[in-house]
Amino acid sequence: MTATDREQIEGLRAIRAFLKKRTAYDVLPLSYRLIVFDTSLLVKKSLSALTQCAIVSAPLWDAKTSTFAGMLTASDYLNVVQYYWQFPDLLPQIDQFRLDKLRDIERAIGVSPIETVSTHPLTSLYEACRRMLASRARRIPLVDVDDETKREMVISVITQYRILKFMTINVPQTQMLKKPLRELNIGTYENLVTCSMDTPVIDVIHQLVQRSISCVPILDHEGTVLNVFEAVDVIALIKGGDYDSLTISVGMALNQRPEDFPGIYTCTPNDRLHTIFETIRKSRVHRLVIIDDAKKLQGVLSLSDLLDYTLNSPLGDEDER
Repeated sequence: MTATDREQIEGLRAIRAFLKKRTAYDVLPLSYRLIVFDTSLLVKKSLSALTQCAIVSAPLWDAKTSTFAGMLTASDYLNVVQYYWQFPDLLPQIDQFRLDKLRDIERAIGVSPIETVSTHPLTSLYEACRRMLASRARRIPLVDVDDETKREMVISVITQYRILKFMTINVPQTQMLKKPLRELNIGTYENLVTCSMDTPVIDVIHQLVQRSISCVPILDHEGTVLNVFEAVDVIALIKGGDYDSLTISVGMALNQRPEDFPGIYTCTPNDRLHTIFETIRKSRVHRLVIIDDAKKLQGVLSLSDLLDYTLNSPLGDEDER
C-alpha cells in the first residue's frame, strides 16, 4: 500500500466519521424558506409556481391524510411530457391534470414511481445519504411528527449538493483524497447518451425518461463538449402550457435559460478527488462532465457517484460498511 493509498483511506474514514456524528438538521441554513405543494394542485399551476419561486423541486403534501406524499421534481414533468406524447388524444385534458395523478402516468409509461423517501431531521447524515443512494433520489425531505397532533410535518429538504458542500467545508481531511478519477472507477463512461444543438428537444426527453438520467451532453460534429441539456430545462419550455415547443432544437431551448445560468463544470480523468470536492465547495455543482485535453467527452460524474464512493468504497481490512 502506497502513502497515497493510506492517505485516501484516512480521508475517507474521517469523512464517514463526520457524517455519522452530524445530523441532517445540521446541514440546514439559519434561515430558509420551504415551498410545499398540495397534491390537489393542477400540474399547470405547479409549473408556474416553480418558475415564479425559482425552484426546480418541491415536497408534496396530501391534505386529505395530512401526510408527506413525495417529492415533485423535473423528472415528473418529463414523465407528463412522455405520457402525452405517447397518448396525444389525451392532451386536451392536461390543463385539468392534478399532481395526485402522477402515479397513474408512471404506471402508464412504465417508469420509476415518484420519490417518497424521507428521513427524520435528527437522522445522521450518514444514514440520510445511504437512504438517498438506495432510492436513487438526489434529495431527501426531512419529515418530523408534531408532538401534539401526531401529524407529519415537512421541515425542509436537503440535497446531495448541500451535503457534499457541508462535508467539504467541515472536514479538512478531504484534502487527503489525492487519487485521480482514473484510478477510482467513479462516474459513467460507457453507453453515454449525447445530442447535438440541432437535436429536437422531444428526442432528448425520450432519452432522459427511458434511461432515468438527469442530463445529456451536447456535442459538436467532432465530439467536443459544448454544453449539457438538463431535465430542469424542460420546465422553462412548458411553463406556459405550450407542449408543441418541445419540437424545437436543443440549441433554441438553451436560449431560454436564465441569464444567471452558471454553465457546466468539467474535469478530466487525471483530476484528483480533492480538487473536485474543492470545486463543489466553491460553486453550485450538480454534475461534472469528464473530458480529455481536447475537450472530447469521456464521461459524466454525478454527485451520486461521489456520494456513493465516499460512503461505500472499501477501506481494506477495516472496511466500515
